[in-house]
Amino acid sequence: MKNITIGLLAHVDAGKTTFAEQLLYHTQAIRSRGRVDHKDTFLDTHEIEKARGITVFADQAEFVYGDTRYFLLDTPGHVDFSPEMERALQVLDYAVVIVSAVEGVESHTETVWQLLRKHGIPTFFFINKTDRTGAEPQRVFGEIRGQLSADALKLPESGGTELPEDIKAFLAERDEALLEAYLEGTMGESQAQEAMVRMIRAGRIFPCMHGSALLDQGITPFLRWLETLTVTGYDAALPFAGRVYKIRHDEKGTRITYIKALQGVLKVREELACGPDDETEPERITGIRKYNGLKYTSADWAAAGELFAVTGLSAVMPGDGVGALQDRLGSELIPTLKSKVLFGPPVHLKEVLNAFQLLGAEDPSLNTSWDELVQELNIQVMGQIQLEILEQLLRERFMIPVAFGPPEILYKETISAPVYGCGHFEPLKHYAEVLLKLEPGPRGSGLVFINECHPDDLAVGYQHQIGQHLLESGHHGLLTGSPLTDLRMILLSGRAHNKHTHGGDFREASFRALRQGLEQADNILLEPVYDLKIRIDTGDLGKVMTDIQQASGSFAPPEITGAKAVITGKVPVAAFMNYAVRLASMTQGKGALSLKVAEYQPCRQTDEVIALKNYNKDADPAYTSSSVFCAKGQSYSVPWDEARAHMHIKNGYEDRK
Repeated sequence: MKNITIGLLAHVDAGKTTFAEQLLYHTQAIRSRGRVDHKDTFLDTHEIEKARGITVFADQAEFVYGDTRYFLLDTPGHVDFSPEMERALQVLDYAVVIVSAVEGVESHTETVWQLLRKHGIPTFFFINKTDRTGAEPQRVFGEIRGQLSADALKLPESGGTELPEDIKAFLAERDEALLEAYLEGTMGESQAQEAMVRMIRAGRIFPCMHGSALLDQGITPFLRWLETLTVTGYDAALPFAGRVYKIRHDEKGTRITYIKALQGVLKVREELACGPDDETEPERITGIRKYNGLKYTSADWAAAGELFAVTGLSAVMPGDGVGALQDRLGSELIPTLKSKVLFGPPVHLKEVLNAFQLLGAEDPSLNTSWDELVQELNIQVMGQIQLEILEQLLRERFMIPVAFGPPEILYKETISAPVYGCGHFEPLKHYAEVLLKLEPGPRGSGLVFINECHPDDLAVGYQHQIGQHLLESGHHGLLTGSPLTDLRMILLSGRAHNKHTHGGDFREASFRALRQGLEQADNILLEPVYDLKIRIDTGDLGKVMTDIQQASGSFAPPEITGAKAVITGKVPVAAFMNYAVRLASMTQGKGALSLKVAEYQPCRQTDEVIALKNYNKDADPAYTSSSVFCAKGQSYSVPWDEARAHMHIKNGYEDRK
């Protein structure tokens, strides 16, 4: 029996969870179908999900159809929980995108589609809600072909049977070998279906079906086609390798690590290599769980192609490879807002930090940080709904009442040209010195550490320590105290003392070297920018283009088709955060807006933002630019602009690579 993982993805309210219920019911995985409005679905089990009628957490189920065991992941559809959805993508064999037959392709549908193509995941479409007033499945199929892919293919409703002539012609147009057989009249049914399976797997065509999940229409044909057109090639004989896609904690606080087995077999009590860090010690698997909804069964092993969970791992994060796969997948969807966590007596800071430590393991995109300068706890979020969910989650799960400040734009900082930074830390009986070269990195590259230090200058163990410290999250820029990004930190040299160098000395020296380099640099404030797509009537074109220009945005010449126009461009997040309401008012609700955070660009209002933030770089207790030296048994501080002359690593390093 083959194992296949499929994920359900959609814009919110497209009927994704109802569709999941039908799949499970038709395959006898559940005895009765739940409904979102009845708050009794198999996968939306959390009280928060039941109350709001939306999927917040990516949950899984298992069903068997034909000769295939399917692992089903139902992912959040609301944009505020996109990082949870993206983490699930990393382990999918196939995706099913649900599109409403009334609303059609919506903004989040396009975001989902772009992510699926980036990850190279074979994709099916299901046009849902064909029973509703205003449903136009043919129009929506046209939108899929026009806005997402011209290679979308409508499958016959019979489901998994002989292919009609128009589909064979569609396939032949996209495959030279098949075209020859088609023109000669020798294309057999099995040849056509094998080609279709191969082309779907390669992301060259995208099958589309339609129906109503609520009324149980189109589900059986979908399952037949799914069984006919999906394949996998997992090998249980290879050494075990897996991908972590979710972290949770059970009611006892036990850390549960969810893994997709990509090859091999994992057994209980085996030791498993974890994460991309070569120095991370393997950890022993103390238990294996096979989850189906809320329930699980304990198992002695898990094999290639399966989704399962383990206990015993303490440090891996979502996206980490484990076993023979030692890497880490990043995220495309990065929060651009931050919010202050508001709490007071009798709630203690330690309680709140402990709670967010657990939540941060489950959702790394929160990036919880304590600002020592202003004594504030901040988190990064996608939007207001996420804050409301977090507030409820903290109250119900941890019994901690908190509130959140209004979301603010998350600015970042970088530099414009290379500089050198040196840091020295030598209070009495301590010693460490670090020499760095700082270079601007490509947009979106984050913080990168490069080691060019020779072992004769500094022991390899200390070099690794410096790299770990420099890649710690939370480094502040000098302009507003915003996070540093797009920076290459190159270790050129360092010094240690045989007797006096201790554990934290290189952390102090590294931070001082980084800060001293920033003091010399031309620092740049960056702001997040949306990729913008607006579909409107041509009569509203002038007003919308004026709005974009006034918001310091840019756009390409509009694409006009009949009475409709499509504008694509880029706009600052700060100017367009709440534009959906304005667009709806301006177009009588007919305009469609798609916004996706694309990148960070130099801020258009740097002086105003700096003044508003009022950050004092010299008062930040977490960082200092000065170095500490020692003479005649006394330590003394040297300001950053005088430190170079005191360094033990002599001048002339500017000539080094």
